[in-house]
Amino acid sequence: MYASLSQLAGTDDRRYRMVKVAIDNKTVEVPEGTTILNAARLLDIPIPTLCHHPKLTPFGGCRLCIVEINGMARPVTSCTTPVSEGMEVTTTSQYLEGLRRTILELILSDHPNDCMVCEKSGDCTLQDLAYSYGIRETRFEGQRRIYTERDGNPFIERELEKCIMCGRCVKVCDEVQGVGAIDFGYKGFNTKVCTPFEKDLSCEFCGQCVAVCPTGALTGKLWKQKGRQKDIKEIDTICPYCGCGCNITLHIRRNEVIRITSREDTINEGWLCVKGRFGYSFINS
Repeated sequence: MYASLSQLAGTDDRRYRMVKVAIDNKTVEVPEGTTILNAARLLDIPIPTLCHHPKLTPFGGCRLCIVEINGMARPVTSCTTPVSEGMEVTTTSQYLEGLRRTILELILSDHPNDCMVCEKSGDCTLQDLAYSYGIRETRFEGQRRIYTERDGNPFIERELEKCIMCGRCVKVCDEVQGVGAIDFGYKGFNTKVCTPFEKDLSCEFCGQCVAVCPTGALTGKLWKQKGRQKDIKEIDTICPYCGCGCNITLHIRRNEVIRITSREDTINEGWLCVKGRFGYSFINS
């Protein structure tokens, strides 16, 4: 979801100083403090990202959103860099695309090549980027993280080998849900997203982490091997559990609800509770 000018400026009554910035020779006027990434999206200029989410604070971890700024010696991450008056930004060049391709190859070098059976195939940001850059194989070989143990919780499948350390799940659990059930643990190559003492996940099981995960690292156990994107009918409706009136989308295959999601442009902004996201088996009974 791209940010609108009103979202960039906020909702209070303070008067924001507007600044002009040129991105790929297109000029836009945005409130001071707006990131380069958001300004570019107002101009409908695509910049690839993996860790960025419009409802979470910037992280700058994936480095794919790097851009060049006239007068600066090296590229910067557009999701964490605010614009300034008269700034001239270049979002794509042979140099930048080469860096982005190398970054993707490094990520894929530590990622299982099992798109054929992955639940997120066809709806995976990493897969889409690999397709866009035409990456069939990686130049980088070496040790890869292998996790054989599986989390025994009843709702969320956690496949850590597919985790790209984007931090979205950690941030949404802390900033949106206010739970903090997971965080980054260990250091260096051994870094991973885990629970305290690496025990089975025990939280509210709202599934916000599943909703924001850009890969197949987090999926719902209830919809495993029930169907991916093909032959899926989507029907928008209202969650029946309480009076909040959350908007939900039923994913139906062969007259059976196989999973539930929620769109970001709804009253609940795509967020659901455990009942809304996982409590749908009664529909098929």
